[in-house]
Amino acid sequence: MSGPSESLDTTPKRRQSALALAPRKRPRHSDRFSHVGRHFGRTIHAMLSVTALVENGLVREVELAEGGEDDLTRYSAEERREHIIFRKLVALVPELTSATATGDYLDTVASIQHGMDGAHADDTKGLKEPMIDWITPMGGQLNPAIKRNKKAERGFQHDVTGALLCPVELNWDNDEVKVGLRIGELTVAADSWPRFMYRDNAYDPENPWKGLLRGKLLVTAFKHIFTSPTSVDDGSRATRAGNARIHGMTSVTLGSIAYVATQVRFALSSAEVFSRSDTAMNSAGFYDVLLELLTDEEDKEEIDALFAWWNRQVFPNSSAVQARVPTATSALARIRAARRRATQ
Repeated sequence: MSGPSESLDTTPKRRQSALALAPRKRPRHSDRFSHVGRHFGRTIHAMLSVTALVENGLVREVELAEGGEDDLTRYSAEERREHIIFRKLVALVPELTSATATGDYLDTVASIQHGMDGAHADDTKGLKEPMIDWITPMGGQLNPAIKRNKKAERGFQHDVTGALLCPVELNWDNDEVKVGLRIGELTVAADSWPRFMYRDNAYDPENPWKGLLRGKLLVTAFKHIFTSPTSVDDGSRATRAGNARIHGMTSVTLGSIAYVATQVRFALSSAEVFSRSDTAMNSAGFYDVLLELLTDEEDKEEIDALFAWWNRQVFPNSSAVQARVPTATSALARIRAARRRATQ
């Protein structure tokens, strides 16, 4: 990717971090690039400035080319993470490299950002009402009832949504905790996982990875967003193509898991608008911390297991799942069983 070096100004300057929410705009957009932006935001990174991502990425590519080797270790951890995201975007939109070389990229970047922002808004709106159905006991009702089209009665103001949102290190049944969260005396940090993120809402402080990101609400919301709202009750009976099929998606991505968790957290909250200045929910901070965990090489074993689990839930017939889960009586299954016995 050495082409852009001829026209890019590589004078050292303070770069805006791309991994921050972009300003609100109403850009012109082309259907194709907006379409790519919708998928990119849902599956790779949802909360960044595409302009900063592209500009920073192209400058780094020039620097790497001039250095004669593709060594990202010269950059900070955040810059390396940002550059990996940049390369994933270029894989989806190869034209970015040639367009940027001629300076004719602003419309393309604006279209991608438009698609990202539009998908985020659509999904936020789309989860608002069905979320109430999903948290209502089967055959029962919420007490007090929560209006499906309102947010003020959710969050820590309601016992059901409050229990689901309560950080796992706190006890929702403790009245002091409950009051503290409701009046804002207790603040929720971005790295405080809400209880809904765990299987059966059960958290084991001795093994915090156990059941993490395997909550039922997460799978339900993922299907609603990616495989069609009609697939939530029975994945085999989706009545219209979902976003996954439209974009040829046959496997989850770590970005898509973080995206859905952030959307569920917001849908359960009392916040009316997804705001960059919302310090109470800090959705952007939550998303960033969660995505950082899911890309941490030190947790690779747990992350790989999580990835395989998600594919079994959402894409059970995909080649990725078939390759990972051998038939119980196959030679591969017997080899793995013998290996496990040998290590015990």
